[in-house]
Amino acid sequence: MPIDVLLLDILVDPQDHEPLWYFEERALLFNPRTSVAYDIVESIPVLLPSEARALSADEAAALQSTLDSAQQTGAGRR
Repeated sequence: MPIDVLLLDILVDPQDHEPLWYFEERALLFNPRTSVAYDIVESIPVLLPSEARALSADEAAALQSTLDSAQQTGAGRR
């Protein structure tokens, strides 16, 4: 189940307060600036820094190369 569009408009990374990239098919939010991923569980983003997953350089590059299939969050906060 996808994240609600209104929620996507306000979601930002809890640490750097900048937009994330939402990969619906992978159920995750990605911060390309810090190479961190946040899981989405039952349509609820788990944005706790202690639950974030640090990605390897290869994992981050793979996600970075597919940003065209992702949606950027935080559009409504600007």
